[in-house]
Amino acid sequence: MALFGTDIRATRRAALAVAAAAIALGVLAGCSSDPLAAQYRSGDSKQYIAGDGTVTEIPLADRAAPVSFTGTTETGASVDSSQYLGQVLVLNFWYAGCAPCRAEAPALETLNTKYTDNGASFLGVNVRDQAATAVAFGTSFGVTYPSVIDTDGAVQLAMSGVVAPNAVPTTLVIDKQGRVAARILGQATAPSILDTLISSTIAETS
Repeated sequence: MALFGTDIRATRRAALAVAAAAIALGVLAGCSSDPLAAQYRSGDSKQYIAGDGTVTEIPLADRAAPVSFTGTTETGASVDSSQYLGQVLVLNFWYAGCAPCRAEAPALETLNTKYTDNGASFLGVNVRDQAATAVAFGTSFGVTYPSVIDTDGAVQLAMSGVVAPNAVPTTLVIDKQGRVAARILGQATAPSILDTLISSTIAETS
C-alpha cells in the first residue's frame, strides 16, 4: 500500500508539473506576441510593463475628445483637468520603485522648470504609492511639480481608450484643448524629444 500511495503521489506531481509547464508556455507565448496589447485588453492595472521609449504623435485631425479627470495630490490638493485648459499639460505616470522613473526624474524636472510660466505645466500620476512615499521621492530627486495619488486607478481609467498608459513610466503631452497629442511609452531616454513634443504642441494654433 505504501508503494501504491507513493505511485499516486508521484503521478500527481508529474501531472502538476505538466500543467505548470503548459501554463508557463501559454504565458510566454502571450508575452512574446504582444504583452502591452494583452495587458491593455485585460484591463488589469495591477501589473506594469516597462516600455521601450516609443514615441507616438497624434495629428490634430486625429485627436480624440478632451480627457477629463480629477484627483488629489500628495499634499492633499485637489486637481481637475479643466484647470489646465488653455495650456499644454505633461502628464507623467510613475511610482517610486520604478527604476526608469527614477532615471528620468531629473530630466522631467529640468523641462518643468523650463516651461513653468512658458505655456506648459507638469503633473505626475503616481500609480502605486501612498502620499508619504511620493513626497519622499520628490525630496530625494528634486521634483517640484505635484503628483496625483492614483492608487484607485481613476486617472488611468480616464486615459483608457485614448492613449493607454500601459507601461510605467509613460508620459503624455496633452494639448491646450485637453486632447492627447503625444505619448512616450517608457522612459523618456532623450529629453530633447519630449522638449520638442512640448514646444511643438505649445506652438499649435488650433
